[in-house]
Amino acid sequence: MENTNKLDKLDMDLIHELINDSSVSIPILSKKIGVNTSVLYSRINRLVTNNIIEKFTVHINHKKLGFSIKSFVGINIETKLKEITCKQLMNISEIISISEIAGRFDVIIIIYAKTLQELYTITNKLNKIDGIISTEIFIELRNLQDDQLH
Repeated sequence: MENTNKLDKLDMDLIHELINDSSVSIPILSKKIGVNTSVLYSRINRLVTNNIIEKFTVHINHKKLGFSIKSFVGINIETKLKEITCKQLMNISEIISISEIAGRFDVIIIIYAKTLQELYTITNKLNKIDGIISTEIFIELRNLQDDQLH
C-alpha cells in the first residue's frame, strides 16, 4: 500500500467537497474543482483503496423526522463491568453514537428524542443498566457547525 500521508491540494479539495456533499456527481465536481473527470475518478478510487475515504454517507435532518431534542449523555461505568455495560448500551435503539472517552466520563453517548418526556424515559433505561454509576445529560441548544453548512 502506498504512503497515505502524501495528500496534495487536489486530494484535500476533493475530500472537502465530498464532506460537504458526498452525493455530488463527478462531472459537477470536476467543473467545481477544475479537474478532468477521469482524474477525479482515479483520485477517489485511490482515497477509497487507501482507506482515507471509508464510506459515503448521508446527513439526516433529525428535526424533520420529529426528533427535536439532541442530547449528549456522559456516563461513568464500573471498571469491571465496562465491556458488558457498553454492549447493553449498543442494544438501545435510541442511542445513535457511543464513544469511550478520556476525562470526566468513561463513555459519552448521543441520543435523539422527540420530547423531553421521551428523553427522560430513555435515560431511566440507562440508569437501570448494571454497571452504570452515574449519568449527566447535556441537551444541545444549537449546532454551530450545522448552522454554517446551511
